Amino acid sequence: MSQVATCPTCGSKSKIKELNGETSYEAIQDEEVLKKVGQLKKAMQKFKEKAEALEKELEELKSNK
Repeated sequence: MSQVATCPTCGSKSKIKELNGETSYEAIQDEEVLKKVGQLKKAMQKFKEKAEALEKELEELKSNK
């Protein structure tokens, strides 16, 4: 995932890239933000499902003892 920071010139959220020790800022457009939020939601959902499955497995192991 891209690194995001506040642009020191305009104050907007920007993707930052470093080339040859020089940092460049590229403003993030609304469509990009929505896409990133969607990606984060999907990742969080997968993490939640995995955590729930592990909790269920742990309870099963505890009850078998």
